[in-house]
Amino acid sequence: MAEQQWRFGGNSKVIGAGAMTLRGVMDGVMKNLDENNGKSVIHLSQGDPSAFPSFHISAFVEEAVSNALRSANFNGYSCTAGLPAARSAVAEYLSKDLPYNVTSDDVFLTNGCTQALDAALTALARPGANILLPRPGYPDYEARAAFAEVRHFDLVPENDWEVDLAAVEALGDENTVAIVIINPGNPCGNVFKYEHLKKIAETARKMGILVIADEVYGHLTFGSNPFTPMGVFASIAPIITLGSLSKKWIVPGWRIGWLVINDLSNLFLATKIVDTIKVFFNIASDPVTFIQAALPEILLKTPTEFYDKIVNLFRESADKCYKLTNEIPGISCPIKPQGCMFLMIKLDLSKLEGIRDDFDFCCKLAKEESVVLVPGVGLGLKNWMRVTFAVEESYIDEAFRRTRAFCERHGKKHTQISYYVESPVFEFVYV
Repeated sequence: MAEQQWRFGGNSKVIGAGAMTLRGVMDGVMKNLDENNGKSVIHLSQGDPSAFPSFHISAFVEEAVSNALRSANFNGYSCTAGLPAARSAVAEYLSKDLPYNVTSDDVFLTNGCTQALDAALTALARPGANILLPRPGYPDYEARAAFAEVRHFDLVPENDWEVDLAAVEALGDENTVAIVIINPGNPCGNVFKYEHLKKIAETARKMGILVIADEVYGHLTFGSNPFTPMGVFASIAPIITLGSLSKKWIVPGWRIGWLVINDLSNLFLATKIVDTIKVFFNIASDPVTFIQAALPEILLKTPTEFYDKIVNLFRESADKCYKLTNEIPGISCPIKPQGCMFLMIKLDLSKLEGIRDDFDFCCKLAKEESVVLVPGVGLGLKNWMRVTFAVEESYIDEAFRRTRAFCERHGKKHTQISYYVESPVFEFVYV
C-alpha cells in the first residue's frame, strides 16, 4: 500500500466533547413520565440486560474476578496500556477470528468502549479534519468528535441497513481522516456481510482514510449473517478496533474495554497515530486492575454454554419484538434484527392523530403508558424509534400491549385494524 496517500496523522491535543448525547435526549423523554397514572415504568431504551435474571452473568466469570480480587495481587495501579497478561489475552481472543495474529503491543485496555472511542478520536485530531459517521448511529461519536467536522453517511434500510458507499465517497475530501463502522449495528440490529465490509475497506483505501470499527456487540448475532471483524481487512486499509466485555458478557458496569491496532503495513507508526494513542493513555485513567487480571480467564475460558444461552434469548426476544411491532397500527419494523440488542421501529404519522414526530410519540407514550423508547431524532433518523429487546419476555409483552393501546387511542378514525393476539383474531373498527 506504499503507493496510497493516507491523510490521517497524529495530534496529541485533547479536545473537549460536544453537547449532544443520548442521555440528554432521553432526559427530555423521561421528564414526561407521570407517576400518577398508576403504571410501572418499562424501559425499552437502554441496552443493559444485567438487571434481569434471565441474563445473569456467568458464575465462571464471577469466580474469575473473585479469585483475582482475593489474591491481593491486583490492588495497585495498572500499567499505562494495561496489565501485560490482560493485553495478551485480548490479542489471543481477537486473533482467533483473524488471518494473522494481533500482538499484545497492539492492545490498549480502556475504561469501557467509551474511553477507547475517546482515544481513537483524539488520535485523529488536527485542524480542519472531518470524520464520517453512520446515520442512524451512536450519538456519543458526534458528542466526542469536537475536534472535527462531522459528516453523516446513510445506512439504507431497504438494503438491510448497509452503508451507502457512493455517498461516502462523495462526502469525503482531502481533510477526511476516518470512517466509523458499528458492527453488529447499534441502533439498527444489522450485521454486515463479509463482502460489504470488504467494500468498505476498499473505499477507505481509495479515500486514504482509516476505519474505526466499533465491535462492542461482536458475536452477538442470531441471523443469517455471521459476525466478521473488520480487522480481517487490515491488509486493505488500516483499522482501529474498539471492543469491551460489556455486552457479550452482560457486565456494562465493569467498564473494561480495549482499543486494538490492526495495521499490517505499519502506517500508524509512520503517521504517529500510535504515538498519539500512547500519549492519550499516559494521561487517562486506568481500568480496574483486578478485573484486568481476570481477563485471561474471562476471554479465553468462559464456557460456550453461557454465550449460547444469551444469543438464544436475544433471538427469541428479537423475533417477538419484530412480530408484535408489525401488528400495531402506526408503527412497523421493516428489517428483522440479526444481532446486537436493538431494532428500529418506523413511525407512520399518516395513521396517527395528535402525534407530530418521533420525539412527540415517545414523550406522549411515556406520559400515558410509562413505556420509554428512544426517539430516532437522537440517533440521526427522524420518525424512527429504537427499542431494546434485551429484557425479560414479560416486559416485552406488557410494553407492546401498552404501545398497542396508545396507538389505537391515537389512531385516525375510520381505520379498520385486524391483528393477532395469541391465536384468536380480533377486529377493531373505528367509526
